[in-house]
Amino acid sequence: MNPVFSTRMLVLMAVGIAVNMALGQIAQAIKLPIFLDALGTMVVAVMAGPLAGLITGVATNLIWGLILSPTAAAFAPVAGVIGLAAGLLARAGMFRGPVQAAISGVVIAIALSLVAVPIRVWLFGGVTGSGADFITAWMLQTGRDLFGATLITVITSNLADKVVTALLAWAILRGLPLRMAGDWPFLRHNRA
Repeated sequence: MNPVFSTRMLVLMAVGIAVNMALGQIAQAIKLPIFLDALGTMVVAVMAGPLAGLITGVATNLIWGLILSPTAAAFAPVAGVIGLAAGLLARAGMFRGPVQAAISGVVIAIALSLVAVPIRVWLFGGVTGSGADFITAWMLQTGRDLFGATLITVITSNLADKVVTALLAWAILRGLPLRMAGDWPFLRHNRA
């Protein structure tokens, strides 16, 4: 049986989805300029690899879109890129320490921007109802075009969000017992 679909893996992914949705809803409710909705995805990706991260991210947004916010479903490809990128960076050992985790957050933010900006512009006119919309509005008032304003919004809000999220993921995983690290193949690459 493929280890991605073992009972243990499915439980890990379900916990990741729940964490993503809970933190994302809190951030959205209080209109934070960051999202905090990818912590579960990053933890899963670092522990179990890029495919598990991709599935966790996509599933989070599809479920979230069905039960809470239809806007979230449109960003399922973005969540998938986050999981995929985090898993690939984990494979390279980029969650070994806080500096590597922060760099991983920057790389993930850049990668997801390639997918998020077109979705945000073409499907939503640059405005999705998040706290980051204030940045878009301000950029539009300064004379930027919609694509440019959205690009700056996505990059700035995701840089802060993904660096914070990657550092939180590193801290959580660092706190796991060593005996648990040996059970997850990708986590072994990221223990100092």
